[in-house]
Amino acid sequence: MTADDEHPGNRRLLLQLVWDVGAPIVLFYALRALGTSTFAALLAGAVLPVVTAGVYWLRDRRLEGMAAFMAGVMLLGMVISLISGGTRFMLARDGWVTAVAGLCFLGSVRARRPLAYLGARPLLEGRFRSDGTSWETLWGNEPVFRRIWRVSTVIWGLALLIDAAARVVMSYTLPVNVVPGLGGLLWPVTMVLLQLVNGVYYRVAGLWRLTAGSGRREGSRSDAAARA
Repeated sequence: MTADDEHPGNRRLLLQLVWDVGAPIVLFYALRALGTSTFAALLAGAVLPVVTAGVYWLRDRRLEGMAAFMAGVMLLGMVISLISGGTRFMLARDGWVTAVAGLCFLGSVRARRPLAYLGARPLLEGRFRSDGTSWETLWGNEPVFRRIWRVSTVIWGLALLIDAAARVVMSYTLPVNVVPGLGGLLWPVTMVLLQLVNGVYYRVAGLWRLTAGSGRREGSRSDAAARA
């Protein structure tokens, strides 16, 4: 059985990301080519993530936390745009959503488990440089492990806020028809830079030495259950 077979959620997450980012851009330019107004084309693209979340709910009768959060923010932005009728606000919608996500990351730094840890664990635990030790055990035993994920969460939060600021500035200063395409290109740039910065930080901070079984504190395994 391959890794993809064992973790079908990873493939679904990637496909959903491509759909949520790419489909609204394609729809926007297709509708503009057909003569639809800029606001109507943007509104049609804003509906897609909400429709996707609705389809998942109808199929599974449940909505995962992050999907519900994103759909709610998108829906709120769409309602506000309908009330205000502001094309520029609609263009900046992704910036506002990204800013909220960045603030959520920063707000989770002192939570029981920060968002960077919660997002990375299903993708990496037991699959990358691991000796089989549960991440929850490492979280309970290793202060360095906890600090790494809190710092990583700060990195994510700051990066998303910078990305959001760039989107808002673009939305209010650049030609309307240029912004959706540039906004779509900004996503992979932000994600690649985030992965590079985090990858360097994880190596320097010793994350992979911890998950692989080296560099741990003596006696840490004995108090795992008490501190998890």
